[in-house]
Amino acid sequence: FHNNIFTDPPMFLLPPLLTVAILLPTQRRRHHTPPPHPIRRLTSIIAPSMASSSSSSSDHYAGSADDNDDASSWRPSPLATPGDASLAKSLSIWPLDEANVDLLNEVRHRKYVNPRPLEMYDLVVIGAGAGGLVSSRQAARRGAKSCMISAELAGGDCLNAGCVPSKALLRCAKLVREARKAAAPDNEFGIVLRRRKPSSSASDGDGGGQSSGGNDDDDYDGRKGTDSLGVEVAVDFPRIMERMRKLRSQIAPIDGHDRGDILGTQTFQGTGAFVSPSEIEVIEHGKRLGDASNPRLRFRKAVIATGGRPYVPTDVPGLEEAPYTTNLNLFNLQRLPKRMVVLGAGIVALEMAQAFSAFGSEVTVLQRSRLLSKGDDEAASVLKSALEKDGVSFLSGVKVREVKTLRKPTEDGGDLPLMNVSITCKEHADLNLSLECECLLLALGRIANVQSVGLESANVQYHPVNGVLVNDYAQSISNPNVYSVGDCVANVPRLTHMSGEMAKVVVQNSLFDGRWKLSSFVVPAVMYTEPEYAVVSSVISLSDNGHVVPTTAREDDEEELDIYKTELKHNDRAILDGSDKNGFVKIFCKKGTGEIVGCTVVSSRAGEIINEVSLAMKHGIGLEGLGRNIHSYPTLGEGVMGCGLQFINSKWTTM
Repeated sequence: FHNNIFTDPPMFLLPPLLTVAILLPTQRRRHHTPPPHPIRRLTSIIAPSMASSSSSSSDHYAGSADDNDDASSWRPSPLATPGDASLAKSLSIWPLDEANVDLLNEVRHRKYVNPRPLEMYDLVVIGAGAGGLVSSRQAARRGAKSCMISAELAGGDCLNAGCVPSKALLRCAKLVREARKAAAPDNEFGIVLRRRKPSSSASDGDGGGQSSGGNDDDDYDGRKGTDSLGVEVAVDFPRIMERMRKLRSQIAPIDGHDRGDILGTQTFQGTGAFVSPSEIEVIEHGKRLGDASNPRLRFRKAVIATGGRPYVPTDVPGLEEAPYTTNLNLFNLQRLPKRMVVLGAGIVALEMAQAFSAFGSEVTVLQRSRLLSKGDDEAASVLKSALEKDGVSFLSGVKVREVKTLRKPTEDGGDLPLMNVSITCKEHADLNLSLECECLLLALGRIANVQSVGLESANVQYHPVNGVLVNDYAQSISNPNVYSVGDCVANVPRLTHMSGEMAKVVVQNSLFDGRWKLSSFVVPAVMYTEPEYAVVSSVISLSDNGHVVPTTAREDDEEELDIYKTELKHNDRAILDGSDKNGFVKIFCKKGTGEIVGCTVVSSRAGEIINEVSLAMKHGIGLEGLGRNIHSYPTLGEGVMGCGLQFINSKWTTM
């Protein structure tokens, strides 16, 4: 999403005038001075001249800055004001170091003066996550007068508390596992760890300190497993989190307010709420709905892209008062918890369970039913075994009876909390168990952000948990001028790439009389554990009147399908890499045909492999076509070809 040409053209596609403008002095559009960056520099020069949907610096609403401090941008601790520190924590961005300051200066300006509203907008978007960014920016690039309302952090969960930071942690966890393999005595890769003592040649600069390969008495030989100093692969957790914050801030400019200026869309900071079927009020920070100074935006079409939030059970005594963790604040950790209890067994739960186990935490996953409750049974079994091998413990059939807070965390996050989780489970049905942990991670799914948006005033029907009710065109079933995308929409997959694709549909349908349909989507999804787990299918179901409804699996589905499976233990690349012994590619076809209706992949590169099947499904390429497509050798992707060859072989004429 972050490199999506539909929203963010490469720099070489910008008009020549913009390139020349870099050399011209000008005044910044906003009270905002982030660190130097080419995109930010372009913004500061070009933004004042944006005509249709931006206005000059003198054309802004006054009084919408967050506080009375004179500093124009966020500052790191200890220079940050107490108010800044408190606000950063409320936004779930902590600690307030240089990297997080850079992030905030892009996605949540400290002193932001909202632009003066236009008389009428072609498209107003409430929300600044994947769906909000794509819809507002693509509309502007296609000539529409558009704006986006950002309540908290532009980039939404994906940038700030989801895809981006989690993948940074997973990369470190993978490297830790690889390092431990390399450090293992008598490892199959022939890697021997040795400690070199300083040599005279190194001190003289001769040879750059390279080891001669001799058997020095002070060498640590990995084949012996240890030496007198007890060498081991250790983890510097604060360094891992620092790396994550730096990489997140490096990606942030593509989602930042200034980037929107370049592309011609206005950004309002505040909370958007409908006050009528054709008007939205921006409730600026520190103000209330109805305040006379709040901007009011009249629109022809509007998009609800308010996203979702983690589900927190309300029926567990002590949980709401406990210092639990969700994905929103997990990435603020500064110390590695000795013990982590994960409530849930989906994507977030399993990715983070495996990562923190690699870092050194004792991780226990509490399952209410089974892993991947709506996924492939065989895949769930393989993944559970892989995580158990990495040190993760599982308890199934769990009911959480109570959560007790034994110790609160310190204000600065230096000392972790301590909690006691009382449970019953299938493995110990006659016992009441209790688990102590410094981190209780809730990963039980998400609920839509549809409260306090004024949907009743806009005559927009919604479900309080599932979200806005839409038809096949992503259009509200009760107000044809309002559309909705992303995690706040009922009965659609809650994925970043789904949000972005829905946004393209909305722009086409709302502004250009398009008839693009959600039901045409073929949507892949990936869990980035090791091995990865990827699936693809057509995921949108419609009622008789064309409304998007929940997709339910029928009991006789498998009987109506032909299943083709390739086990990767026979794949040459997997054999040579020493990986994927339990991996597989499984392709589902309509019975008696080669028409592909779904695919499941368990492999170290499942997320890459699945895209070939997605393309085939989208464009009607059958399984025979995949089998006859020449694949590079040796690759794990040959597993897809293997399924195709099985189909071809089943149709052979023999002598």
